[in-house]
Amino acid sequence: MNTISAGHRSYFPRGPGLGLRTLTLMFCALALILTDARGERLQLTREIMTTALTPLIWVASLPTRAGIAADRMQSRESLARDNAELRQRLMLLQVRAQKLDALEAENRRIRELLASREALDEKVLIAEIIAINQDPYRHQITLNKGIRDGVYRGQALVDAHGVLGQVVEVSPSLSQALLITDPDHGIPVEVNRTGLQTIAVGRGDGQGLKLPFLPSNADIKEGDLLVSSPLGGRFPAGYPVGRIHTLRHTAGEHFLEALAHPSAQLNQGRQALLVWSERRNTETPAADAEAAAINGGGDAAAPDMPPEAPTAAATP
Repeated sequence: MNTISAGHRSYFPRGPGLGLRTLTLMFCALALILTDARGERLQLTREIMTTALTPLIWVASLPTRAGIAADRMQSRESLARDNAELRQRLMLLQVRAQKLDALEAENRRIRELLASREALDEKVLIAEIIAINQDPYRHQITLNKGIRDGVYRGQALVDAHGVLGQVVEVSPSLSQALLITDPDHGIPVEVNRTGLQTIAVGRGDGQGLKLPFLPSNADIKEGDLLVSSPLGGRFPAGYPVGRIHTLRHTAGEHFLEALAHPSAQLNQGRQALLVWSERRNTETPAADAEAAAINGGGDAAAPDMPPEAPTAAATP
């Protein structure tokens, strides 16, 4: 029994109770706190202990750091995915905005055409420009209206700002028009200020007109407005054609050349107005279509035109 008791005492030694140990630790901690508060005697000890425990602190913080890194990785992937989606949405919105801008501009041009249509006394028809001749020396456009719509050769073409040109070829459902800036196009005009009658010919650059047969003493000046003349019977009178911007006097010549900017907005829209002349207003489109069907082709409309009007009106 003594042997067992001695062994038992060696394995489970009796010592101070838990309360005494706690009080001892609290006393030591309080002493350290007071000593540290009164001076820097424990500064060196603190630094040594901090340096010695740094690896332990780093190892203890590994789980937290790993969690933070995983969260950052997920956040980065999520942000990259969100940014990609936002970029795609932005691209779609930009495309839609561009489409809306184009539709808004087109609607504005159509409203201008409709406004000019209401202001006109002549019979008119809105046509869509479906093609433009790519030849730099030929200024032609294709319209989606033809003989079936009553379109005829020599018919005037205008926009909301002035004369665009005239129809030169007609098929049952399409037609081709020659713009006033084409070098083969001529249009009788008059100076709105003085009533001077002359011919405006395309310069071939797509942007200008010239008046090559003016007398040297003609009453014309820069800024004068040119309007269409009824001479020839092809263009209705009074439509804006252009405005003079340059006058050229050649020494020893009896003529004066004037240059003008077209009033119409060439190559800036997709719609135009086909205008019937006064003589054509007395005829029905059905009669034109029937005559074209009998004669077989777009040239059927030509016999109904005034005999004095050539293909390009008043081309010199």
